[in-house]
Amino acid sequence: MVILWALSASVLVSLISLIGVFTFLFNEKFLNKALIFLVSFAAGALIGAAFLHLLPEALEKSNTLGTYLYLLFSFVLFFILERYLLWRHCHAGHCDVHPFSYLSLIGDGIHNFFDGLIIGSSFVIDIRFGVITTIVIVLHEIPQEFGDFGILVYGGFNKWKALFYNFVSATTAILGAILGCYFSKQFANFSQAVLSFAAGGFIYIAGCDLIPEIHKESDIKKASLSMVFFILGIIFMLLTKLAH
Repeated sequence: MVILWALSASVLVSLISLIGVFTFLFNEKFLNKALIFLVSFAAGALIGAAFLHLLPEALEKSNTLGTYLYLLFSFVLFFILERYLLWRHCHAGHCDVHPFSYLSLIGDGIHNFFDGLIIGSSFVIDIRFGVITTIVIVLHEIPQEFGDFGILVYGGFNKWKALFYNFVSATTAILGAILGCYFSKQFANFSQAVLSFAAGGFIYIAGCDLIPEIHKESDIKKASLSMVFFILGIIFMLLTKLAH
């Protein structure tokens, strides 16, 4: 039952990579305007998930020092990957620094594998916890996948090829989910390490990628509304914590 839940969740996350199809259906300017609010809500949800769900769960399973060391390692690793391997999260349908489409696909494949690993480990802990974790990852993936699609088109792919290759790179989440389930059952501290690692990654993505995107908004009304969406993302995670 756990593996079925994890596989279903990882397939859902993989299908989010096809969200670029909406560029065929809607005006690109409209999508770009809406993305800032998705980014804001996702940033709040990631921060809320890290501090209200992942860290408390990890701390229940192991000593405090080990949990925070894994978190710090994750944060530093994300920084290194983004700084030296150009593993960037672009959210406005394009990315100014990413002409290397195939490098983008490799980075996305690694990123999605870690997402799957987190999903699989979360479902082993508890089905409801796995569902909450999947929701957070989906919220983050929606604006990111728009950006990834834009990178591939910018790099020379036509829209259909960009959709296909973006989906292929996203399927690594399925492998990650399978391994996450397996290793969480085989090794007692594996899920604790993954949860701490995920918390560090969520904090990095929200603080270093998403929130700076929100700060770029110059229109005071949109900026204020973005802040509201950010707070709503945190409140959403708080409500799921209370309900859970």
